[in-house]
Amino acid sequence: MKLFKFKSRIETDNPLTIVLVGIGGMGSVYLSALLENSASRKFQIAGAVDPFPEKCQNLRDLQDLKIPIYNSLEKFYDRNRAELAIISSPIHFHCHQTCLALSFQSFVLCEKPVAATIQEAYKMVRARNKAERWVAIGYQWSYSRAIQELKKDIRSGLLGKPKRLKCLYLWPRDEAYYLRNNWAGKKCDTKGNWILDSPANNAMAHDLHNMFYILGEKKDTSAKPAEVEAELYRAFDIQNFDTVALRSLTASGVEILFFVSHASSQDIGPVFNYEFEKANILGKGRNSEMKAQFLDGTQKNYGCPDNEPLKKLWDSLDSVESRKTPVCGLEAAMSQTLCLNGTQDSMPDIANFPQPLIQQQGPQGQRKIWVKGLDEVLEQCFETNRLPSEHGISWSKKGKKIKLAEYKQFPAYS
Repeated sequence: MKLFKFKSRIETDNPLTIVLVGIGGMGSVYLSALLENSASRKFQIAGAVDPFPEKCQNLRDLQDLKIPIYNSLEKFYDRNRAELAIISSPIHFHCHQTCLALSFQSFVLCEKPVAATIQEAYKMVRARNKAERWVAIGYQWSYSRAIQELKKDIRSGLLGKPKRLKCLYLWPRDEAYYLRNNWAGKKCDTKGNWILDSPANNAMAHDLHNMFYILGEKKDTSAKPAEVEAELYRAFDIQNFDTVALRSLTASGVEILFFVSHASSQDIGPVFNYEFEKANILGKGRNSEMKAQFLDGTQKNYGCPDNEPLKKLWDSLDSVESRKTPVCGLEAAMSQTLCLNGTQDSMPDIANFPQPLIQQQGPQGQRKIWVKGLDEVLEQCFETNRLPSEHGISWSKKGKKIKLAEYKQFPAYS
């Protein structure tokens, strides 16, 4: 990342100004945290942006505080300014809104992922460099003390060289999950803009990003994927996949394995095993502690990285004040986007699970949908370090190997 010589904020009593872009979903979490800490932190919410503000659970608070609400970020900047823009909008708005905020000299905290495509991510880098501001990406594990301590030990050589990092995450969803908005499960919108929403690019994006992130050579970088092959499947009636098994190799040859699904019958994970020469880093469950099991029998507990889900918010506020760059910026987060773009290119046509294996329960529009035997297949793949097609599973389909070293544009293959 280019290092900027930021000018310090003028020492006045003026509060740090913030615009919130998207005040539903994760945006409402940010808003609630800011409102709850308004007495202990010196900031001012200059405005909120949302085309459907009535869905915000804190709408009455915004109205009582007379915080203006705009239906677009352009309209906010027509009348106002903010030192920090917190962007919690859908994936396909990340690039445009981040670049717009940068053009008005705002620092940016943007929710994960960086954007839908790698070309959008590079566009954001150029906008950031021109504005001489930073952009933080909201992968909350990256900001946690647990991950930073683990990453420090990896970089120091305490664990030895990395060999293989793998993750299994089964998180059942129902039809309502995919009907909650007009972009869930979509490859693109009605205008042709890429969305690429999937478990690996939304709910479990953190877990894929984290494997690249902890291997980064610096505090704020990630290892880069050099190639990927993936198998993409779906049980739900959606454009994109709800289940993925992928293998990626980093530029230094470390194997990354990722097995996740929203069409499982059980809620399991994240289960991870990060294998190094001298130790394995193990964890199981959303509230799991990360523990190193050394080959000499000793252990080290790094704690639970999910204990500090909003550290990314407070670190971003502090970074505006200090002008220090965040630990997870654009370059650090781009490895996940690059890997996911290659994943989509590996199997452009999503494979449908066989209809006789698809199980359903519940009323129309809220049905739980799962694939019979899928949990066991993915658990077996995780244990054996193999993809479903390598086990000869009847419904499996092998994807193409996609080289990523020179990958600059999605889709690379039409």
